[in-house]
Amino acid sequence: MKSLQAFEAAGRHLSFTEAARELSVTPGAISQQIRMLEDFLETMLFRRLNRSIALTADGQIFLPLISNGFEQFNEAVSMLGQKRSEGPLTITSAPSFVSKWLIPRLAKFKAAHPGIDVRIDTSDRLVDFKHEDIDVGIRFGNGVYPELDTVFLFSFDLIPVCAPQLMHQGNGLYEISDLKHHTLLHSNYDELDPGFPDWAMWLKVVGADGIDTDHGIYFNQSDLLFQAALDGQGVALLANVMAEPEISAGRLVQPFATRLPVKLNYHLVTSPAKSRIAKVAAFRAWILDESAYLRDPSDQA
Repeated sequence: MKSLQAFEAAGRHLSFTEAARELSVTPGAISQQIRMLEDFLETMLFRRLNRSIALTADGQIFLPLISNGFEQFNEAVSMLGQKRSEGPLTITSAPSFVSKWLIPRLAKFKAAHPGIDVRIDTSDRLVDFKHEDIDVGIRFGNGVYPELDTVFLFSFDLIPVCAPQLMHQGNGLYEISDLKHHTLLHSNYDELDPGFPDWAMWLKVVGADGIDTDHGIYFNQSDLLFQAALDGQGVALLANVMAEPEISAGRLVQPFATRLPVKLNYHLVTSPAKSRIAKVAAFRAWILDESAYLRDPSDQA
C-alpha cells in the first residue's frame, strides 16, 4: 500500500519531492518505495532524468488505474462513514448502569437530539469497536483501555441499603449489631478487583464485631443484587449513585451513614475513528453534561 501511495503521488506530481511533501516522508523514502514496487512488478514505472522524472509507457497505463482505485477506496470509506453516522447510535453498558442511571435520563438525550435513534446493548463484555456495530461503551473499571478514546465520567461510594420493611421486621435494624439477624447480600466484584469494598471492609471501618460476613446471597451481576435489595431479600452495599433515587422514592432506605469509596470508576469508551462521528460526539457531550453533578470540580477541569 505504501508503495502504491508513493507511486500514485509521484506520478500525479511528476516529482518525488512533491510526493514526499504530500505524504510527509522524505524523497528518498518515496524513491525506495517506488523501487520496491518496480521490483515487484518487474517493470520500470519512471524514467529518472537529470532534474525530473517521467512516466514510462507502463507507468502511464498503471497510474490512472491506481488513481481510480484510490478514489474508489476513499469513496467507499466515506460511504461507510456516512452510513455509521446516519444509523442508530449503539451504546453498550452493564445492565445495572443502563437500568438505574441511563434509561431514566435517556429521554433528555432524545429530546436534545430527536434525529438520533438509540440502540442499547446490555453487556460488560470486551467490545471490538473496529469490527462490531457498537459506537460507544460505558465501562466500569480503572480507565486503562489501550488504543481507545477514554473519558472519565464519575466515581461513587458504596452505602448499606435495604427495603423499608426490613427496618422493623424481627429484631429490627436499628443498631449495626442488628445486621447479625439479617441476610447480607454480596456482589462478586472481587473477581474484577480483589480490593473491591465488601461487607467485611465496611464492618471493619465501623468497628463492628461478631457479624459473620461469609454467609448470605452472592450475585455476579449488580442489577440482580439491586433487585434483591428492593425485594427485601436482605441488606446490600450498593453504589450511592444508583441507590439514592430509590431512597428518595422510598423504595430503599439507608440504615447507616457510613460509606466506602470505590477505586474503580465509570468511563465512556470508543475507538478514535468512531469518536469523530457526529452522533458519538453528541452523546459524549450530553453524558458529560448530564453526569457533571457527580464529578469533583478538579475532575471537570
